[in-house]
Amino acid sequence: MNSNRRNLNVVARWALDIQLKPLRKMEPLVRPERGWIRAIRESIGMTTGQFAKRLGVSQPRIAALERAEANEVVTLKTLRQAADALDCELVYALVPRTPLEDMVQERARRIAEQQLARTDHTMRLENQAVSKSRQERARDNLMEELLRNDRRLWAEQ
Repeated sequence: MNSNRRNLNVVARWALDIQLKPLRKMEPLVRPERGWIRAIRESIGMTTGQFAKRLGVSQPRIAALERAEANEVVTLKTLRQAADALDCELVYALVPRTPLEDMVQERARRIAEQQLARTDHTMRLENQAVSKSRQERARDNLMEELLRNDRRLWAEQ
């Protein structure tokens, strides 16, 4: 793997981790049962007819839009348009459960340990077991190799 691409991946993970850190600390928002659009529209006292006019669609389209959001089949484009019509900001992000660098390191560790476990089993059968410290060094070396070629991390094992 090209070391420049690897360096770019590391920098990209670092930058995204910094950007996402505040979101990771937030309590997850629970979407209202009937959706954000309807909840906000109703809470500000806007009728479906008024909302339809602001959005530039027919009134029956509003009911369909609110059902689509509640059923999680609405598009981001439509959500953005609805947010604008409600004088709201659409907030959209994928927030990793752990920092990206931790995710990559853990994945490399897991793959390395799986690969070494197979080798260790074979060596034990042949009465050639290696010490714990050599196993740890081998794991660390394999992790380093996997991290240098991080596309290998996500190939199915």
